[in-house]
Amino acid sequence: MQSILSKGNSISEAISIGLDVLNTTRDEVNIEIVEQGTKGILGIGSKKSIVKLTKIRDKTSTTEIINLVNEIVGEENFENFPQYENTKDVEHDPLEGMVWISNGKIELKSSPSRYPTLTIQPGIKLYKNNLLIDVKTTVISELDQYDIEGENEEFETKWQVSLGDQKVKAQLYIEPGYRIIRTIADMEPNNHLEITPIEKIEVNNTLTYQAVLENLAEMGVIKGINESQIQKAIDASIPSTFEIATGQAPTKGSDGWVELKVDVEMKKGPKERENGKVDFREIITIPNVNRGQVIGIIHPHIQGEPGYTVTNETILPKKVFPTIFIAGTGVVKVGDKIVATQSGRPHLERRGQLLRVKILQKLTHKGNIDLSSGNIRFSGDVEILGEVENNMTVEAEGDIYVKKTVTNATLTSSGAIRSNGSIIGSVVSAGKNNIFVTELGHQLGIINKNVENIISIIKQLIQTSPAFKSSDLQRYGLQPVIRLLLEKKFNNFTNIVKKYIEEVRRGEKYLEGEDWRLIGESLSQCFLSITNKVTSIDDLILLSKKIEKLIVLADTPVEPDSFITIPNALNSQLYCSGSVQVFGQGCVNTKIHAGGMVKITGIIRGGEAFGRMGVEVNETGAESASSTLISVPSDQKIVINKALEGTIIKIGTARFVFKETRYHIHASLDHVGRIVFK
Repeated sequence: MQSILSKGNSISEAISIGLDVLNTTRDEVNIEIVEQGTKGILGIGSKKSIVKLTKIRDKTSTTEIINLVNEIVGEENFENFPQYENTKDVEHDPLEGMVWISNGKIELKSSPSRYPTLTIQPGIKLYKNNLLIDVKTTVISELDQYDIEGENEEFETKWQVSLGDQKVKAQLYIEPGYRIIRTIADMEPNNHLEITPIEKIEVNNTLTYQAVLENLAEMGVIKGINESQIQKAIDASIPSTFEIATGQAPTKGSDGWVELKVDVEMKKGPKERENGKVDFREIITIPNVNRGQVIGIIHPHIQGEPGYTVTNETILPKKVFPTIFIAGTGVVKVGDKIVATQSGRPHLERRGQLLRVKILQKLTHKGNIDLSSGNIRFSGDVEILGEVENNMTVEAEGDIYVKKTVTNATLTSSGAIRSNGSIIGSVVSAGKNNIFVTELGHQLGIINKNVENIISIIKQLIQTSPAFKSSDLQRYGLQPVIRLLLEKKFNNFTNIVKKYIEEVRRGEKYLEGEDWRLIGESLSQCFLSITNKVTSIDDLILLSKKIEKLIVLADTPVEPDSFITIPNALNSQLYCSGSVQVFGQGCVNTKIHAGGMVKITGIIRGGEAFGRMGVEVNETGAESASSTLISVPSDQKIVINKALEGTIIKIGTARFVFKETRYHIHASLDHVGRIVFK
């Protein structure tokens, strides 16, 4: 007898599904409830109802069938027919309950005890009695008609034209269209088939030459069209980029430069004699030139050639600048050559394209600098073989070398400062002119923000207030308005301007050219003086632009030829536009500010050390209450071999205080601005 198990959300539903599968009626089956089923709570924990349906055998028995056959063929011939007394001996078709695919068609044979099943993978369509079935796995029966086919897909060609930087080239990116053709292979008979399509991809690039030209025309591309590259894009079978139009980039020019004909830098290290032996007493070689000697050749700047875009626009080359040469003491310019007019050490100072060259003489003082000798101020190098004593000052436009101790004194140099003795209670400044220019640039930055704000307010008054008529401004100027703004809104601005003018006057010898002084005079005339001269809005705008130029000049890095090299420092201040090196026992309660690197091979206890290019210290901190601060900008790192408890490090704006002694520290900032140790 034919039996099946049928599931449903209820007993009635399970019976109905089973009857459909058996293609029979309720009167022709026996029904056995296998599982009652439960609904659960909100669908959670529910169980399906299961019933067993068994077809009722035909009423005609096997014996009756045999008797009927016997009447037809005769008893004597019955032995020639198969015997059906035992139904177990009947041979079954091996394909029963199987399904297979032949020539793209589904073939199957049902079995009384088993129905074949199919699982359809994406890309296959299955139809039952001409209706599409939207299920992945299904039971199939001979009672129904099944058809199967591959699902083909087609994708459009995608392309885009873009103009590169400065419109020097036009690039076409294309993703060719394609078709996916799916077919179904024949499959051997099985109770369950999982049907996966065979895919074939055919490229279908629909890009046309005319479409590309029309797109280029819309973008204004009319020059340098590459027809061969367009054709390659039309023939492309994979995603690709093609340069379909090419302009001409401007040729690069070059700034003016100076070709040096002599050594201008001091060389450190033992000097080799003519006989090949090394003289360890000569550890520094100082360059020297003679009168009339050519120091260098000034080469002119070279302008680049213009280019053009694919839209036929001119591209100007990057602006180049000549060398601005300033002849200092002992130097003259002859044609394109820099020539020494006196013997001595050549000294070069570069700030962007500004170059100042001078010849430094050397002053050697054999004793101490004290009340008997007086202060020393010299336009060249100064060498002191003794000490620099209390309250004395040494200033030099070149380098300063002190053989012994410096105590409660001031050393100021435009170049480098070296000392073999300790620095005690003193102020030491190397690269003074560079430090001074940077400080003035900072002051001008503050001044210019105020000037820009004043200009902005005056423009608003002119636009919105009928009281400010152009004829009135031309007649009386802005002085009354400026005085009112200074009194009501910018009451501290005049003090800032006065401080700048005083600083320029005091340090004029460290400044090149008259621009710094002229800016001070203009500021005084506009904001400090009571004058009948008419000041217009255009005058203020021009002043602001001139200030901006000096700010840029002050921010331009100077080639570091300044440095400080000392063995020890106590209760002192060290300032240098270059690097600071302390090669002895170290520093105590000393403030160090370096535009370059700070290297201390000993200790630093108390005080501060800032290095624009980083700080390296052997040991920091103190057991006493005095704090020690080591700081660098956000793009630099701090290296400390041993940091005692209480040491503070600062990188950018991030701070860290050591709560205990730590060793071998390499500190820097991570990508989110936090201090990390490596």
